[in-house]
Amino acid sequence: MIAFEPSEEQQLIRESVAQFAQSALAPRVREAERLRAVPEDVRRLAHEMGLATLALPAEVGGQGLGMTTAVLVEEELGAADAAAAFGLGGPHAFGLAIAELGSEAQGIDALADFAGPDAHNTFGAVAWSEPSPNKERAGFTTVAVRDGDRWIITGKKAFVAHAALADRFIVFAQVDASLGWSGIGAFVVRKAAPGLSIGARHDTLGLDAASFGEVLLDGVAVDDGARLMAPRDPGEDGFTRATLRFFAKHALIVSARAVGVARFAWELAREHCETRKAFGKPIGHFQAVAFSLADRLMDVESSRWLLWRAASAWDAGGDATRALLFSAQATAHALEACMRTTDDSVGLHGGSGFIRDLVAEKLMRDAKQLGLACPTAEHMDQLASAIELGAKLDPALVLPTPDTQAIFT
Repeated sequence: MIAFEPSEEQQLIRESVAQFAQSALAPRVREAERLRAVPEDVRRLAHEMGLATLALPAEVGGQGLGMTTAVLVEEELGAADAAAAFGLGGPHAFGLAIAELGSEAQGIDALADFAGPDAHNTFGAVAWSEPSPNKERAGFTTVAVRDGDRWIITGKKAFVAHAALADRFIVFAQVDASLGWSGIGAFVVRKAAPGLSIGARHDTLGLDAASFGEVLLDGVAVDDGARLMAPRDPGEDGFTRATLRFFAKHALIVSARAVGVARFAWELAREHCETRKAFGKPIGHFQAVAFSLADRLMDVESSRWLLWRAASAWDAGGDATRALLFSAQATAHALEACMRTTDDSVGLHGGSGFIRDLVAEKLMRDAKQLGLACPTAEHMDQLASAIELGAKLDPALVLPTPDTQAIFT
């Protein structure tokens, strides 16, 4: 049977989150932008609602409600303030990564604190991107060298979401230089580890309430048990496929926020075009404006359906390649549609669209950075075409790398 509507439970969750988003986030958009952070009382309320762990499996401390419920929730957050969705406490990408790459025991150990009473102040982070490509070989400049029963990690990571806030990281590093992008590994590293320090916070175009910065590692030592080995994929490319699954699921979360942003921008534009008059009638009655509104609504709706299809494919289990394909298609479309919709919203507002008295300009800036907060539309196009053509999933092509595009993870 083909179903296009959330279940009763999902709809109740969606409505509750929408009420929270519109009452706690939307009225404080400019406050969060000015503070460059989400106020603590809002973070506490979000934690009490259990928003941070919806999609994580129950065996690692999550609620196990699946990706479909997660994207429903994230769209509502994005429709109020996408930047605030990044700034709420929780494991964020860290939780998705450890669920895909780590063992159940590693997941329980790393995520246990996120269910505690002070978890609204607890953040996890993924340190993937680097400030510039390795000029000597393919792969990361950050390296992890085995030293007996431990690993020594040295390097510099950039564009890390929650860099200054997180107390634990998953750090990706080169473990075998001869294998290029196939020779990378992932390690759980605590912020308190000797040799780890936090660099400068990036001044970003949008998503001001989110914190992105640098993580510096100078001979950081971790036990061998801190390495994540993707135990469910004992094949030659098992780690690559697990990393792709992580990025695909993370991309769906970001894309759901992008759908929310696009929806918000379209609603602003429609309201303006209904009330703004020229030559004796609302400007929305003119053909050029009407066509723009119609096309952008189709963008919003099609993005949502593609997103739901991809999320439900993950929840159904089984064919991970099919879920990867659907995720790639949904992400590429949602990110591009969000940029089109917010751009048109600013344009339809005329000169007032560029003034910070209105939120339209913020939505356009947020949309641009959302397109860099997960694998880009271009990476997802590459992944989709590789799957459609039956090509090998070459990590140098289908994963975001400094050689192609750094991302704000």
